Amino acid sequence: MDIARNDGEAWAPAGRWPAEDDRLGEECGVFGVFGNEDAAALTALGLHALQHRGQEAAGIVTYDGQHFHSERRLGLVGDNFNKVDVIGRLRGHIALGHVRYSTTGDTILRNVQPLFADLDTGGIALAHNGNLTNALTLRRDLISSGAICQSTSDSEVILHLMARSQRRRTVERFVEALRQIQGAYALVCLTNDMLIGARDPIGIRPLVLGRLDGAYVLASETCALDIVGAEFVREIENGEIVTITAEGVESHRPRNVYDLRKQMGAQLAREAPARADVIIPIPDSGVPAAIGYAQESGIPFELGIIRNHYVGRTFIEPEQRIRQLGVKLKHSANASAVRGNRIVLIDDSVVRGTTSRKLVQMMFEAGAREVHVRVSSPPITHPDFYGIDTPRTTELLAANMSVPEMREFIGATSLEFLSVDGIYRALGHERRDARAPQYTDHCFTGDYPTELTDQNGPAHTGQLSFLSEVR
Repeated sequence: MDIARNDGEAWAPAGRWPAEDDRLGEECGVFGVFGNEDAAALTALGLHALQHRGQEAAGIVTYDGQHFHSERRLGLVGDNFNKVDVIGRLRGHIALGHVRYSTTGDTILRNVQPLFADLDTGGIALAHNGNLTNALTLRRDLISSGAICQSTSDSEVILHLMARSQRRRTVERFVEALRQIQGAYALVCLTNDMLIGARDPIGIRPLVLGRLDGAYVLASETCALDIVGAEFVREIENGEIVTITAEGVESHRPRNVYDLRKQMGAQLAREAPARADVIIPIPDSGVPAAIGYAQESGIPFELGIIRNHYVGRTFIEPEQRIRQLGVKLKHSANASAVRGNRIVLIDDSVVRGTTSRKLVQMMFEAGAREVHVRVSSPPITHPDFYGIDTPRTTELLAANMSVPEMREFIGATSLEFLSVDGIYRALGHERRDARAPQYTDHCFTGDYPTELTDQNGPAHTGQLSFLSEVR
């Protein structure tokens, strides 16, 4: 049965189904409008149609171009949102509404949705239909690390995860939060310039898209579209995220990192081919790119380096001399795959270059005729200041040597890197837009997304976004 198109019927008004009623009760309803000056009134009508999904409480949040407005009430939609003055206070062309049937959290006003928060990227309201199966664990971890929760609803966890994200765009923070939650959900978020809708990967909770005189609507069921006269466009697909802005609707499906790295390897093969007999990854991070390189080039893939997973980091002392010796403890050559062959050694990055140097030497000692190193990222010339532990500029090999000098340092037959534009092509773009890069690439370009006041004073800031599958 297509549950997204199940119009239902009038349920008991108590918000908890009577014992003699053996029908399944729906759990909350969401309704959002983008691009209509009567957005609040339309949302109230939509919530009327979704009243069977929850009778405990209802709420609407709007944005008028300058300010967010919120009205949340306990009880039925008709008892709280049928007055002209209430709708009149909800000004704006974007609106988000919710009717509540609680599965987590008490029936109190602070649990009524949409929940609203001010993030450093701007205000955001969130309405949730579903139930998160790891919300208690996430909430406990958040509180233990200093979070202050204002409700007992599992939906608030999502806002906290977004607030803690280091990504610079709201939609990317939303995606990062979704990666951490488990369970069933249909989510709609309202910001100052968009609606965001998402459906869980299995499609347990329903969400549909409609169109009304140039405006767009997201709703739990088609009955809510019918009541406002909106045309049904389609269901939001399992695992899909849609963003609705003044430019229209865009669909996103968060990419699998493994597949993305394979694409980068394939792009590397197109940009930096090598005449070789075998492709060998530096495990483990180089494996996906090596597979992509091998598939694109037609050169066989072999596991020519075996990694010892039982050597812990604490075993290796941080001094440079001991770190170099530690490479032999972590890796060993598979001589049968290496001996007599021209090999392409694939890694995902070169930082200090010491590991690459030892592994190139190991390949020659195992009998390789030639060792061509290919790296599925551009040279790392700038440190990261956003939570990734990269060395200082003085320790970054690419910041202090040219590529030919780096090749000589690591002892390779040849050395080539994926270009910055190549990353973007692997991600489906033509090239990097220097005016507004789609992803964070500051480690390769020095174009930091924020000022580095504590490091060296104000830095150039572009409109970057952290590496993500969502534009």
